[in-house]
Amino acid sequence: MLFAGFELLSALATAAACLASLTLLLAVSQQLWQLRWAATRDKSCKLPIPKGTMGFPLVGETFHWLLQGPGFQSSRREKYGNVFKTHLLGRPLIRVTGAENVRKILMGEHSLVSTEWPRSTRLLLGPNTVANSIGDVHRHKRKVFSKIFSHEALESYLPKIRLVIQETLRVWGRNPEPINVYHEAQKLTFHMAIRVLLGFRILDGELNQMFEVYQQFVENVFSLPVDLPFSGYRKGIRAREILQKVLEKAIREKLQNLQGKDYLDALDLLIESGKEYGKELTMQELKDGTLELIFAAYATTASASTSLIMQLLKHPSVLEKLREELRSKSLLHNGCLCEGALQLETIHSLQYLDCVIKEVLRLFTPISGGYRTVLQTFELDGFQIPKGWSIMYSIRDTHDTAPVFKDVDVFDPDRFGQDRSEDKDGRFHYLPFGGGVRTCLGKHLAKLFLKMLAIELASTSRFELATRTFPPVTLVPVVHPVDGLKVKFFGLDSNQNEILTEREAMLGATV
Repeated sequence: MLFAGFELLSALATAAACLASLTLLLAVSQQLWQLRWAATRDKSCKLPIPKGTMGFPLVGETFHWLLQGPGFQSSRREKYGNVFKTHLLGRPLIRVTGAENVRKILMGEHSLVSTEWPRSTRLLLGPNTVANSIGDVHRHKRKVFSKIFSHEALESYLPKIRLVIQETLRVWGRNPEPINVYHEAQKLTFHMAIRVLLGFRILDGELNQMFEVYQQFVENVFSLPVDLPFSGYRKGIRAREILQKVLEKAIREKLQNLQGKDYLDALDLLIESGKEYGKELTMQELKDGTLELIFAAYATTASASTSLIMQLLKHPSVLEKLREELRSKSLLHNGCLCEGALQLETIHSLQYLDCVIKEVLRLFTPISGGYRTVLQTFELDGFQIPKGWSIMYSIRDTHDTAPVFKDVDVFDPDRFGQDRSEDKDGRFHYLPFGGGVRTCLGKHLAKLFLKMLAIELASTSRFELATRTFPPVTLVPVVHPVDGLKVKFFGLDSNQNEILTEREAMLGATV
């Protein structure tokens, strides 16, 4: 018995010694990790590197970022200020908030900084994309892609976009159960990208399979770039390979069937624009270009669409004010949306609608910011930003801390109205689509889609929250409610009367 007690004490002592050694090893390795990045300071510059912590060896603060969500940036900004260092997704990173700081980064493109997304994002999106290109290659690609988002192109897309939205809202209204708005909005924007933007004739079954693969691709675009079995990065690579095969097949079929179309879609314009600017796009460039277009139209627009629906539910007075504006423009008459009057110029004239969309994008900016790599050491807010580091400007936190906005946490579309115009002082206080030479090319298409969705919601839908309270919001990979936002939609006929499902009609008949 006594011997057994000594054995137990000896085992406990050994375990304690191992634990102490492991703790010491971790502490030493973490200290060396911090010193390793401190050594990258530019010795020719007297300014210090920004404050902050680099987290744990190799993984940095990636898991803190994923778990803390909105609290990650705000807690570190409160502790270290508007410019601080961290280590995310395998790279040392300086995160930046504030209009003047952001202005210096955006206006320093090609001189102080150059675009550089995290390694996983660069590799998964592909080397031939607008987002990943730099210098003259980037300028050429923007010229080629700009034709896709011209005024004439938007006019061409509008009837098709409206049709996709109307059909989707009818399906939502016929569903007897509440829908997951974020998931369904992802389907909506994905279908819009495939069938309206790209003009692919993909059957519903194949399209649904493609959607599932694409979701896996997007979920792993921002992952640790560790190519191991079952890693998020490996899943992203597999999804990309499948998508590229499907896209190549669809592109080849489309190139063989260009006759009989009633409008030019984005892929038509992309091919035509490439020839116009003297370089016909290769199949790989077309595949990367279409994948980037889907990515641009899908995740961020689905996020903003969900935020729009949530805010209209939270603020019924805003929804009613939208209806009043539609009536004042003779677009809504006796509860019916006037079909022929809805042209691009008319939509642009709806000032309150524009304010609503702007406020949704201010308060719920889909993406948190943009990544750059530092080309030469420069000063920012009293700190040196060393050459070779990554830097990320924060859109969302710049909106949240902008002094031009009153009551920043309040959803108030009137802040963008002519009487107040809170965004008129300083162009870098409000930048939902970025800025400088890399301003989002598709911003006008995104706003048109959101406006068309708001118009259809205001004129042909009734909807209510299916849960007791509104869900909290998470920021990764884009802004969305944690439960997707459960909402019950009710179908309406042209006179704004509810359309009963067969089950509801039968229940009503038995009462």
